[in-house]
Amino acid sequence: MTLLTRFVLAGCLAVAATAAHADESKFLQSFKGNFAGKGTVQVTTQAPTVSVSCTFKSNATSSSLSLDGNCRGLILVTRAISARLKTSGAKYSGVYVGSRTGPAQLNGSRSGNAINLAIHWAKEVNGDRAAQLTVQKNGADGIVLTVVDRDPKTGKSVVTSRIDLRRS
Repeated sequence: MTLLTRFVLAGCLAVAATAAHADESKFLQSFKGNFAGKGTVQVTTQAPTVSVSCTFKSNATSSSLSLDGNCRGLILVTRAISARLKTSGAKYSGVYVGSRTGPAQLNGSRSGNAINLAIHWAKEVNGDRAAQLTVQKNGADGIVLTVVDRDPKTGKSVVTSRIDLRRS
């Protein structure tokens, strides 16, 4: 490979990396604000579904996203929930706090208007420590948070949490 070819290739890679970073920055900034909404939560795939009302405050930088909120279900039960994500190129990683098992590790990437994350729970939930979290933009003013886990009895994927939020 000639010196000129290497120089041109390096320049193209730098431009592509800058464009990808700018694209993630704009995407992350679109999550900023206060949100409120409703949804459903199941502690396990065998537990009854509980309706919840939630409020979240979301902050973003060019390379990070934080969601801090509270969800209330069954009138008296309130749980603090947070997620802290950082991006490095197209990859996302972070921590989810709010599970009864303790802090969970998050790793994944963005696809279109959604950040798809593998969850690694601190302890077993539904027979293993794995699940999926999707943080999805829903129009200009909405976010949908969805957790999908595997039912150990049937092996099928089950939505164990879905919260629809609107900018408030």
